[in-house]
Amino acid sequence: MWAVRRPPAQPNQPNNPNRSSRRTPPTPPFDAPAARRLRAALNMGPEHVAYGMRASYGLPYVTEDLVIAWERELAVPTSGELTALAGVLWCSPSELLGKPRTLREHRLARGLAPEDVARTVGHDLPAYLRMEELDDWRGTDRQSAALAELLGLSLPDFITVTGRDAKLADLLRSAVTTRWQAYVRPVGKMVPLDRRALETALQELHQDYQGQMTATLSWGGDNSDSSAAGREFLSRIVDRFWTTLQAISP
Repeated sequence: MWAVRRPPAQPNQPNNPNRSSRRTPPTPPFDAPAARRLRAALNMGPEHVAYGMRASYGLPYVTEDLVIAWERELAVPTSGELTALAGVLWCSPSELLGKPRTLREHRLARGLAPEDVARTVGHDLPAYLRMEELDDWRGTDRQSAALAELLGLSLPDFITVTGRDAKLADLLRSAVTTRWQAYVRPVGKMVPLDRRALETALQELHQDYQGQMTATLSWGGDNSDSSAAGREFLSRIVDRFWTTLQAISP
């Protein structure tokens, strides 16, 4: 069993909060209110946090002003700074993040270095880093299962991280606007769920969509009203799908 390494800290530019994305990778969704709450709970001032990051994590440029800028959402810490900040605040990096959205953000939330993820799923590091950079996961079923286990991905998160949201949305839109029965198998191949639960979810979505379209017209709305209601329903079809599945699950 190999030791999990923390990502190396990357220098920030304290006098230039809006750093060029060409010099640093995209930052994770930092939760500034959580950082303030955690610091206050430890009875620490921003100056104490800055000192801890300088003394314990070798980030000599971190000042009280920079910590305050993070907490006021005037700047966002890099992945290395986030790891150091979590260490000083005695919390996990995930407690300083909003909901992860991408492969890279899920990795950061787990406090993992890219080398550890690449090795666990069986990819070479350059290939894995390209997947993070392009937000384009490419792996076998075995590698995908290893990724989901390592990052603790829920099924909706796994579908998003592996880039299948758009295809799933297309299938679901077709299911609710035509015959839902024809899409049980295609959706089931993408989303490994109990067939009965999947059938129930697709049927309910179909009924909701058709019922909404009918109700819009029966209330005296014209075709433009009906079209707008339909577009709004379809634009959130993936979220509605997961919500429906959650409601029918025991």
